[in-house]
Amino acid sequence: MAILVTGGAGYIGSHCVASLLEAGADVAVVDDLSKGHRAALKGGRLYVGNVGERTFLREVFQKESIEAVIHFAAYSLVGESMDVPERYFRNNVTAGLSLIETMIEFQVPYLVFSSTAATYGEPEHIPIVETDRQLPTNPYGESKLIVEHMLRWCDQAHGLKFCALRYFNVAGAWHDGSIGEDHRPETHLIPVILQVAQGKRERLSLYGADYPTRDGTCVRDYIHVEDLIDAHLLALDYLKQGNPSAAFNLGNGQGFSNREIIEAARKVTGHPIPVTEAPRRPGDPATLIASSRKAMEVLRWQPKHTGVEEIIASAWKWHAAHPNGYGED
Repeated sequence: MAILVTGGAGYIGSHCVASLLEAGADVAVVDDLSKGHRAALKGGRLYVGNVGERTFLREVFQKESIEAVIHFAAYSLVGESMDVPERYFRNNVTAGLSLIETMIEFQVPYLVFSSTAATYGEPEHIPIVETDRQLPTNPYGESKLIVEHMLRWCDQAHGLKFCALRYFNVAGAWHDGSIGEDHRPETHLIPVILQVAQGKRERLSLYGADYPTRDGTCVRDYIHVEDLIDAHLLALDYLKQGNPSAAFNLGNGQGFSNREIIEAARKVTGHPIPVTEAPRRPGDPATLIASSRKAMEVLRWQPKHTGVEEIIASAWKWHAAHPNGYGED
């Protein structure tokens, strides 16, 4: 029986595939390679196509004996979602529905869903817990919340069991530096900072210096990608043990401002990393920090890489070894 990983050639998905393979799992991957990279896969059987194409997806389910799905495939850029919201609803929501319908048709009972802290919007209090109000401030978060709602109703109607894992900011790379974060274009803060350190960008644009935070810049909770993937495998085991569907926050429980991340990166790389302040981006909440107590208590999850300098050093190891990313373009 295989585990199907959608978006498995992407940044987080490829780390999940690597972890599953290390654990001895049989892995099938669906990815249209629009954002992912074939070279990021350490193994598994790759089917190139879009999750939203039902005919293609049914063919995969017919070829593979699938016991569970881990669903990463999605567009995930907040700023882009504000500019072209229809693209996010088409790709994230429609593709999510296609996957759910196919799983129900083929009686695949377990889904681990890559959700996001963006479903909360501006938090009512910090740290954020799973029962807090979900009121997204951008279409990306809205699209993920819609899929969460679909999953709840399909669990009630069809018994499709799921874990919705609400990520905070994911960073870092595989321990040996062989796979890492390579988006085209890159918009995430840590890899953009490291591109400045590499000389690929002249300076960093710091979006917003007037937030109601300790230094005026956004505060985020950073989680190492390997810790994140550990939680996915634990969530899958949780479902296989017959437990009810659930949502879990995944973060460090610590908040670091953008300025603090920049300073940590200067220490790690030894590069001055020039900065230019720019206006706020629409849709960015001031502060997002997770309470991951539920995941720790229920899933027995424990993040191992909690220091921000350690997380950045892990990412820097990948970027230094791969100055052109996966080098496919």
